Amino acid sequence: MLLKLIPAGLLAVVAWANVINDVREAVAHNNFTFGDSIIQKYRSSQGVTPEMLVALSWLGRGALAAKQFDKADSYAKETYQMATEELKKRPLDADGELPIALGAAIEVEAQVMAARGDRIGAVTYLRAERVKYAATSIRTRIQKNINLLSLEGKLAPALDEHEFLGATPRPLALLKGKPVVLFFWAHWCGDCKQEAPILAEIEKEYAAKGLIVVAPTQRYGYVARGEEAAPADETKYIDEVRHKYYSDLLNVPAPISEDNFKKYGASTTPTVVLIDRQGVVRLYHPGTMTLEELRAALNRLG
Repeated sequence: MLLKLIPAGLLAVVAWANVINDVREAVAHNNFTFGDSIIQKYRSSQGVTPEMLVALSWLGRGALAAKQFDKADSYAKETYQMATEELKKRPLDADGELPIALGAAIEVEAQVMAARGDRIGAVTYLRAERVKYAATSIRTRIQKNINLLSLEGKLAPALDEHEFLGATPRPLALLKGKPVVLFFWAHWCGDCKQEAPILAEIEKEYAAKGLIVVAPTQRYGYVARGEEAAPADETKYIDEVRHKYYSDLLNVPAPISEDNFKKYGASTTPTVVLIDRQGVVRLYHPGTMTLEELRAALNRLG
């Protein structure tokens, strides 16, 4: 009865409101044919929209995870082509969904190249895309993928430490001789809060080996419930979050810098980076780690 009161055009929008979730559900069951059909029906009804492109990008991500590289490559190229067409109509960051779709397309394309054995080509491609989108929100995501393919085994990039909370940070170059854990976190990040006790336990366990934990963060322009905030107010809020959720890590230096996130490609929070006693990155890990995983990685450092 209620549906009769909704105009036909609005009813169509309501019917397709969950296109991203529907496609993700199809991907979870490796049913790419069904996912394709959802997108085709959506496109016939609504045309090309940022939501449709995000859904299409999920097919690419799913195919990559399933190691169906031809499929993944095709979905990524299709998403990229349509997303860049949309950029003729609006700036990338004018829409919340379009950067997700384009960033995912670039990510999948590079990961397919690497999976096929062309890691150098993948990094070259990503660096070119980083230049192209340097002034947009996907720059950090592109850097993440560059780092995933090339950062391990290289000297850790220096951190911007001119602004910080907690203990005074020391430049990474002066920490040689000690193993270092970098823990990139965000004040809004639930996974980061869940990782906090693991970091605290690791700091305690490896104190005798000289382990140093550094917890870079950045401002995002808002505080609780997405309320916009001036930098000073957000910094105060970050410190409140530290005291509430990271009370066992208050002694840890927490540099505040967007540049650090761009440099380390920390578009995923948390991101964990392990640096050996020579200052070389030995693990670059976007996402959470269990205590056992982090402990094993540190034990490999010796």
